[in-house]
Amino acid sequence: MKYIRTVYLCGPINGCADNECIDWREVVKHRLHDTIDPMRRDYRGREAEYYSEIVELDKADIAASGVVLVNYDKPSVGTSMEILWAWLHKIPVVVVCCEDASISPWLRYHASKIVHSFDEAIDWIEVL
Repeated sequence: MKYIRTVYLCGPINGCADNECIDWREVVKHRLHDTIDPMRRDYRGREAEYYSEIVELDKADIAASGVVLVNYDKPSVGTSMEILWAWLHKIPVVVVCCEDASISPWLRYHASKIVHSFDEAIDWIEVL
């Protein structure tokens, strides 16, 4: 089946360096051309001032997506909230984590699929 869904690229941003929050998104965007990248609005260092705007725009982006791809390389409150928001709106969530990651029951419950590489996640998205 041909990939036709917009993918929201979910993962830690607050308190992260560029290589943690930008690099993986750029790699994924080369494979999935219809993506929504929240890093296009880089609020790092200004979160306290723009918290409402950050949350409202991210919620709108997720609602406009057909699937959420999560990079779960470390716990993140924002990432967890975005996963729940997607789940509440019946948007599939695929989580990428390392094989030995400790996965919270909450994350496991709200994820549609848990995989161990971006290749696996993209393959899963392409057959939705």
